[in-house]
Amino acid sequence: MSDTHTFLETLHQHRQSMGPEPTWIAARRQAGAARFEAMGFPTRRDEEWKYTDVRGIAQGNFALAESAEFSQATAATLTLPLEAYRLTFVDGVFSASLSDLEHLPEGLQVLPLSKALETNHEAVGGPLGRLTGVDFSAFAALNTAFMEEGAVIRIAAGCVVEKPIIVQFLSRANDQPTMCHPRVLVEAAGRSEATLIEHYIGEKDAQNFTNVVGEFMLDRGAILQHYKLQEAPLGDYHVASMHVEQNRDSRYTSYSLNLGGALVRNDLISDLNGQGAETNFLGLFFGQDRQHVDNHTKVNHNAPLTFSNENYKGILDDRAHGVFNGKVFVKRDSQKIEGYQSNQNLLLSDRARIDAKPELEIYADDVKCSHGTTTGQLDEEAVFALRTRGIDEATARALLTLAFAGEVLEEVKLDVVSERVELAVAGKLPERFNLTGLVEAASALNELD
Repeated sequence: MSDTHTFLETLHQHRQSMGPEPTWIAARRQAGAARFEAMGFPTRRDEEWKYTDVRGIAQGNFALAESAEFSQATAATLTLPLEAYRLTFVDGVFSASLSDLEHLPEGLQVLPLSKALETNHEAVGGPLGRLTGVDFSAFAALNTAFMEEGAVIRIAAGCVVEKPIIVQFLSRANDQPTMCHPRVLVEAAGRSEATLIEHYIGEKDAQNFTNVVGEFMLDRGAILQHYKLQEAPLGDYHVASMHVEQNRDSRYTSYSLNLGGALVRNDLISDLNGQGAETNFLGLFFGQDRQHVDNHTKVNHNAPLTFSNENYKGILDDRAHGVFNGKVFVKRDSQKIEGYQSNQNLLLSDRARIDAKPELEIYADDVKCSHGTTTGQLDEEAVFALRTRGIDEATARALLTLAFAGEVLEEVKLDVVSERVELAVAGKLPERFNLTGLVEAASALNELD
């Protein structure tokens, strides 16, 4: 029995238990299933997947969750303590009891996809799948085949959303591992502004599979701050395909913070389609034990006078394996653009490994572009210098590791998010230390060198 057949059989059995659905949904689902069957799961012979082995997913026996039952007490320990509009899913199933969608401001709509399809499926049909179609990857096709739940967020023209919008995915420790294929659809109209947080977390012993597709459409002058905080249990598999479309003068900032998961693959693409559009990719991935974290990014400068800046940092310990592949693509006649890319990696163990490939592909001549990557270990002289100040070795190494991450973390605007990352990267540090002071001290040490 092929790996694809197991998933398609689960799909077939699930659809038999469901009621009728609009013709266009059925057609897309069939197209997704057919494309998935034709493509099959990627192997390391595929260039885009040469460093990532997905056999753990392909050969897994994943069921679909049937309920969203989850302990309120446990959820409280996992949930970000933020005053926010909150949409919660448990193993991909919408949980009304763990969500908070009351008192949404005028101009903001936040719905589970199932509800949006039930109330006005035609309004969803146009944008859904327009950016990330079934040909993007086998995982995108698989997502389309199972597409029935997720988040739909619409922000009206001129609407400034004061509180963050949190889309929270909780993973349970089930007797049989589960899978979910959520969609996240965001339509930000002209001059709107919002902060979106995708949060993936769960019970310690969970071993589930999340395969998410996100589509973000920013109209003229729209601003979206997008946090993806991935703290999935160390037994979970996580695959994400994110595509952003930006029109004139829009601004998109991605904070991709990856801490959990056994195998993680993130694809992030931004299309800068109008003059003045700006995109910023800020990423931090931390791997330990035998974690595998693969980040693929691409910025398409499809219009002149556009700007992009990317800064990804990786910290890898034990036998963790990281992958970074970032591309800046400049279309012909997209003049006067600026595109910058940086990837720096810190290996805390001799057995940790990173495969990095920054790329530029430029078809215009009046541009400013740069890219680069570095990989190294902690500076032992800096460790010694901190120890001479009365700091024990473990704390000194944790402080310097945190200082390495500081350039990204300083850009994070939400303290509760940066604190989660700091704790994962460096553990609990003495209260007398703070990130700002540490970065200044580390900079001073570098200047002395």
